[in-house]
Amino acid sequence: MVTTSEFHAQRPQWSTGADDIESATIEVPRDYADPGGERIRIAVTRRRASDPARRRGVLLSVNGGPGGDWGFGRGLAEKFAGTPVHEVYDLIGFDPRGTGESTNLHAEVAIAKAPFDSRPPDSAFDALAEDMRLRELACERGGGELRPHISTRNTARDMDVIRAVLGEEKLSFVGYAYGAYVGAVYGSMFPERLDRSVLDSCVNPDWTWREQFLWQGDAVQRNVDQWAQWVGERDGHFGLGRDASAVLGVVEEVVAALEVQHDTPQPRTLFDGAVGTRAGDRSRWEELGKLVGDLRTATRAGDAALSAELLREQGTWRPQDQEGDLRIGVLEAITLEHEWPSDIEVYYQDMRDFRKRFPYGYGVLRAQPWVGAFRTFSAPEPPVEIKRDGYPVGLIVQADGDPLDHYAGGVAMAERLGHHLITVEDSGDHEVYALVGNAELDAIVHRYLTDGDLPPARTSVPGTTARPAVPAD
Repeated sequence: MVTTSEFHAQRPQWSTGADDIESATIEVPRDYADPGGERIRIAVTRRRASDPARRRGVLLSVNGGPGGDWGFGRGLAEKFAGTPVHEVYDLIGFDPRGTGESTNLHAEVAIAKAPFDSRPPDSAFDALAEDMRLRELACERGGGELRPHISTRNTARDMDVIRAVLGEEKLSFVGYAYGAYVGAVYGSMFPERLDRSVLDSCVNPDWTWREQFLWQGDAVQRNVDQWAQWVGERDGHFGLGRDASAVLGVVEEVVAALEVQHDTPQPRTLFDGAVGTRAGDRSRWEELGKLVGDLRTATRAGDAALSAELLREQGTWRPQDQEGDLRIGVLEAITLEHEWPSDIEVYYQDMRDFRKRFPYGYGVLRAQPWVGAFRTFSAPEPPVEIKRDGYPVGLIVQADGDPLDHYAGGVAMAERLGHHLITVEDSGDHEVYALVGNAELDAIVHRYLTDGDLPPARTSVPGTTARPAVPAD
C-alpha cells in the first residue's frame, strides 16, 4: 500500500543551468487521500547558499495569484540571490500544482460577451452572469478530474513533500499575496516543520474569497480619497477644487460628460480605471490630476476626439484570450474553496452598491457574479483554520494602500498568528519585500530571516514611491 511517506523518499535528478540554478521535478499524489492513485509533477528550483559554512537551511518562496504570474514560482527565489538571505539559505522555488512547469490545470477559454463597463446598467447584469456561468463550464471541461484537487491544502502538502525530499527537518518561508495565505496554511497544518516565515501582502484570514474580492473596492477607494485630498490641497496648481469632495465632484462631472459625448461606455470605463489605478501609485498623482483637468476642458468644449485620445493609453482589465485556447484555471479552482452565494440577486444588489460607492479601478468587477455562483464541483475539504500553534513568531508585511489585498487583511493576519506587523506607510505597493527596492524594509526582514532578530510588534517604514513635489497652497 502506497503512503504519503513514500513520496518523501524521492531522490530527484537535479540538472544545473545558468547561474548555478538547479532544476528538478518531483512527484506528488494528485489526491492525498489516495496516495496510491494518479500522480502529478511539481517543478522545483534550487540555488545553494553562497556561504555554506553559515548555512541554516532552505528558504522556500511562493508567489501570488493564485495561478497567476505565468509560472513565476520557480523564478521567485532568484529575487533573494545576492542578499544576506542567500548567504545562509538554499533558495527554493517551485511552480505550485496546476501552474508553470508543474502539471497544469487547464480551462477552456470562454470569451466574455457582455460589454466591458465600469458602471454596467441593470440591463447588463444577466449577460455578465451568463459569462460567468459559461466560464465555469469551460473550467469544468478543461480541468477534468484534476480540478477538485487544486487547493491550498494540497499546495501546502506539496511543500512538505519538497521539504522532505530536500532532506530538511524544517523550512523557512516567504510568501506574497496568495502565497502568504499558503504559508499561513502550511504553518497551520505542519507547525513542527515551519521555522521562520514572512507573509507579505496578506489576505484576511477571516474573509471568504468573495469577501476578499469585495474589499478590493474599498482598498482602491482609500487611495482615490487620499489622492483627492492631496489635489484639493493644491488647488492653485490643479484648479479642481479645494477639498477632496470638490475634486471628486469634478471627476464625476467628467464621468457624466463622457457618457453623454460617446456612444460607448469605453471612454468612461477607461477613465474610471485610470482614476483607480493611478491613485494607487503615488508617483502618478500629479499626472492623474492633470488628466482630470484636461478631460474637463475637453468635455466642456465638446471635443470627443480629444477626450478619447487622452484616455488612449489606459488599459483595461479584460484578458485577450482567444476562443478555443486553453488557459490556466487555477484561480477559479482555488477560489471555490469557499462557498459562494447561489442566488444571483445577491450579486446584483452588490453591483448596484459598488456602482455608486466604488466605481473607480473597475470596482464593480469585484461585486459581479463569479464562477462560484455556478460551481460544478464541491471542494473535497473545508478551508484550513488559520492558527499558530507550535512554530515561531514571524513577520507580516503590508502596505497601507495595497489595492489588491486590503491593509485590514495584514492587520487581521498579524493578530491571528501573533506575528509582528511591518506597515509600509503611504504606499500603494503590492508585494513589497525584496521586490520593490525598499531598502529599509528589506534590511529589517533580512535581519529576521538570517539572525532571527524581530522588530517591534508594530513597526512602520516609509514607502519608496514619493508623492510628487508639488507644494500645497
